[in-house]
Amino acid sequence: MNRTEYNLTDIPIERLRARRSAKWTSYPPDVLPAFVAEMDFPLADPVKDALRAAIERDDTGYANPPASDLAAAFSGFAGRRFDWTVDPGMVAATSDVVGGLRWLLASIAEPGDRIIVTPPVYYPFFSIIPEVGCEVAEAPLTPAGTLDLDLIEDRFAAGARAMILCSPHNPAGTVPTRDELARLAGIAARHDAWILADEIHAPLTLPGAVHTPFLDVSEEARQHGICVTSASKTFNIAGLGCALFVTASPRALKVVLDLPRGAGHAGHLGVIASQAAFEAGDDWLDQVITRLDGNRRLLADLVDRHLPGAHYRPPSAGYLAWIDARELGLGDDPSEAILERAHVAVSSGPGFGTGGSGHFRINIGTTPELIAHAIESIGDIL
Repeated sequence: MNRTEYNLTDIPIERLRARRSAKWTSYPPDVLPAFVAEMDFPLADPVKDALRAAIERDDTGYANPPASDLAAAFSGFAGRRFDWTVDPGMVAATSDVVGGLRWLLASIAEPGDRIIVTPPVYYPFFSIIPEVGCEVAEAPLTPAGTLDLDLIEDRFAAGARAMILCSPHNPAGTVPTRDELARLAGIAARHDAWILADEIHAPLTLPGAVHTPFLDVSEEARQHGICVTSASKTFNIAGLGCALFVTASPRALKVVLDLPRGAGHAGHLGVIASQAAFEAGDDWLDQVITRLDGNRRLLADLVDRHLPGAHYRPPSAGYLAWIDARELGLGDDPSEAILERAHVAVSSGPGFGTGGSGHFRINIGTTPELIAHAIESIGDIL
């Protein structure tokens, strides 16, 4: 079979600015966007082909995920990428990961229950918890960006009902070990609590790290865990609206099957694209991982040269880099000065909760040229 070589290094900025997504339309043309989790790379050919075929047959109605091979496609993908055996009968579709987590919280928790998050962490977690009447219980990461398991146990001992596990972690880019996850599962089991594992960035685990699916670590994890994941971040199809609930026990599957009918409303084109990505996107994904590996090393060099005093730990997964800018004199929220003076849009560190002050997150899922432009522009204002 001929191998498609994707151009991941030389994408004209004019082509990117022609896109109508949030990344490229939220700011004026003189601002370089590097905030939202959206990559600039071309789509995988199998995804494009599947979407074109759907359009050609005027196939843009409602999704029927059970009638598709989406669950089987994910099962095959999980086996190849993570050596994880997934029963397709334990998989169900939803619209997106954050929405899926919200549905689960509304089902397993009562108003007033405390839900653990591990800041600095993906900021929508801070909104969906109060939306279902629950309270946020923070268990901040350690300085090394790892889970503070002793603190998490304290939170559960104090009555927390569930935890949202971000694995790999956003924005720290860290990947929990199998041992850490097994200990976490044991903690949840001791307190009869749930672990809701957001594993959306898992397929983008980079060389030197290994992603361990939470549900694969122990029987305790399977009884007390539900995974919510998607092809959206990995294959850059977030706008198509499709994610998956993955379970590994009758107890967890019952939670998913008992959710209101609206919880299963995936987008039809999202189902089509996700199935194609899971079935035939490995070659594209391998090339993207190689590019991201190069980009994280490039960023380390650029930070050293242009942002003296900043601290950056290259991510072990994903394309979102977390930079400690507390010594740069840019204030509690460096993103404000960076936008106003450097005309680069990065994500606000304080928005990720405790530990985010003085930090910013930057998207490196783009070309080396644009990464260099962003960091050099920030360096110019120091």
